[in-house]
Amino acid sequence: MYEKVKAYIRKNGMIDRDDVVAAGVSGGGDSMAMLDVLDRLRREWGFHLMVVHVNHGIRGGEAARDQNAVEQACAERGVPCTVKTYDVPRIAGERRLGEEETGRILRREAFFQAALPFRQDGKRVRIALAHNRNDLAETILHHMARGSGIRGLSGMAPVSGEIIRPFLCLERKEIDHYLEERKILHVLDSTNLSDDYTRNRIRHHILPALEREVNAGTVAHLAEVSLVLRQADDYLCAQAEKLLADCRRPEGKFFLGEEFFAAEPVLISYGILEALGELAGKRKDLSAVHVRQVAELYEKQPGRRVSLPCGVEALRDYGGVTLRRTAPAAGADPAAEGMRGVSQWTLPAPGKLSCPMGTFFTKIFFYNGQKIPEKKCTKWLDYDKINEDLAVRTRKSGDYLVFDEKGSKKKLKNFFIDEKIPREERDRLALVARGPEILWIAGGRMSGRYRITSGTKRVLEIRFEKDGENTSGEE
Repeated sequence: MYEKVKAYIRKNGMIDRDDVVAAGVSGGGDSMAMLDVLDRLRREWGFHLMVVHVNHGIRGGEAARDQNAVEQACAERGVPCTVKTYDVPRIAGERRLGEEETGRILRREAFFQAALPFRQDGKRVRIALAHNRNDLAETILHHMARGSGIRGLSGMAPVSGEIIRPFLCLERKEIDHYLEERKILHVLDSTNLSDDYTRNRIRHHILPALEREVNAGTVAHLAEVSLVLRQADDYLCAQAEKLLADCRRPEGKFFLGEEFFAAEPVLISYGILEALGELAGKRKDLSAVHVRQVAELYEKQPGRRVSLPCGVEALRDYGGVTLRRTAPAAGADPAAEGMRGVSQWTLPAPGKLSCPMGTFFTKIFFYNGQKIPEKKCTKWLDYDKINEDLAVRTRKSGDYLVFDEKGSKKKLKNFFIDEKIPREERDRLALVARGPEILWIAGGRMSGRYRITSGTKRVLEIRFEKDGENTSGEE
């Protein structure tokens, strides 16, 4: 199995000799086997290996057991281990997200923080996850049952940005054999035994039934299907991008005209989805229903329009369909403020975020007394005081600003009133937020809690550009 994984890593260009590999290890059999394989491989190839373990604060004593198992395995192998502990239920409540999604966001933050010193030294970081072919098969079946396009049915890729999946060439039975052969200790997550989760029902009942009653090679065949569909998706995305090249208009609009709608139906669908994703800044809330609404609009009379997720609107014009970003509904009844829809995007750090309100650029660097820029659209924040993912979003009930390092607070609503910001503008403002706390009103007031001081070690720089404006040289 070791040689099989090594060949798979080489084939997909997952790891180079000078890379830093941050392995996500939960303590379960798959991730502990991956730790063992990567440890053996780093002794051959010389890359730097580290482990990141996240304690979600959910399973009490069982979670502590998992953490101890991972720390012991790392100590035995001489592999550095970083443990991050989060109160996922509390954070999920604050962010009004599900626990599963919150866990994913916090795991990404844990990986980023652990690997940051290596990134700053110019090293390439690879995040290794222990997904295997059975996980891939379960994902495909899950997406198929819920309804999905080609992209969803292709499942997980061996390499996706920084993420690598070196075990995606293995079935779970091969990993179980390796664990037994190498006498690798591992733990069992009790939630994996329950049928309360859809994925577990697929794992315990549906996939075994397919292997038992339809084809014993179901898992392997679904992996082959995944590869074919991923290749098809890559090709169709490239063709859709060519189709959209002449459809872009100033101010972040798309005009889909007669030539666009004369293309093959599959390219029309891909083109619409690509355009909507670009306008919305994300794909998560977009589905085949929204693509169909835009396509059907072309058959209707000029003047008809459709409201889509994330503040995107489709308008039937003369000659075609215009896709554009719109502000959230303004002038709502203040008493109903808590019911207003909120648009939200995760702010990558470092990285770039394009959303309907503009584009955010972020970078992180060490503070050595540099002069702080006095620019309304560029702000420096003390990054060591930020231990969670930040969001860019519109306002919502309960938002507040901190005015000084002592923690003096003011409700955002009252701040808007004091500053005489018109009600119709308040829902259009881009906010950089950490839960209900507003760190920065983009282009305006910044929280006093995160100001740079003589004790600051790391700086998060955020630069905001509205559509059509370049603020890099602002005064």
